[in-house]
Amino acid sequence: MTDRTGKRAIVSGGSGHIGGAICLALAETGHEVLVQYHTGRDRAEAVVQEILSRGGAAQAVPFDLTDGEAARSALAGLVESEPVHIVVHAAGCHEDAPLAGMTGESWQRVLDVSLTGFFNLVQPLLLPMIRARWGRVVAISSISGILGNRGQANYAAAKAGLHGAVKSLSLEYASRGITGNVVAPGVISTPGTDTAFPAERIEQLVPAKRAGTPEDVANLVRFLASNEAGYISGQVIAVSGGLG
Repeated sequence: MTDRTGKRAIVSGGSGHIGGAICLALAETGHEVLVQYHTGRDRAEAVVQEILSRGGAAQAVPFDLTDGEAARSALAGLVESEPVHIVVHAAGCHEDAPLAGMTGESWQRVLDVSLTGFFNLVQPLLLPMIRARWGRVVAISSISGILGNRGQANYAAAKAGLHGAVKSLSLEYASRGITGNVVAPGVISTPGTDTAFPAERIEQLVPAKRAGTPEDVANLVRFLASNEAGYISGQVIAVSGGLG
């Protein structure tokens, strides 16, 4: 492990493949990592144990991002002893369908996790960042939020909404040393995408001729959370092998 920076980070959706890789990358940099999850307890605990085994500091934090009151209560307890200065919103969900056949429930659930979840996570943590005059906010979007995608009007809308929210945040708090950026992964190798995207399809679709890895995304997040990235804010950066 590298020397500790003294910062605390929270990663929503830290039990997921990309979220877990982000947790590990931030821990490698020396941050204490709060691994937020809702339903993936075993995976979140596995991420925590991996960080601890490498000499890092981490804990699993369960709460429902779509429940504003529950999120505020959980976050208030977390910051009683020490503020959180790095916030990564990696939680998201899919409920794909062509728009003509999409239900209102499917539309709302996807927006609730990706977009309203961003507000419920970030808003309660901003005042301590403002007081410290240092903070990093990173939202994990998708290339779908830039390009759109068939069958993903809800998902693309939610992710595109993150772009506007983060750009606005970056304008509001740049003078306070707080940056806000978006990372938009393309085709990333996870069990779900490996099933949805056969190798020949990836070769046709992605200029790099391969899927990315969760670590490709995590490496960028780690940089954006660092002191070295203090003059980078309001950006939407694709990690997509040239796609889009």
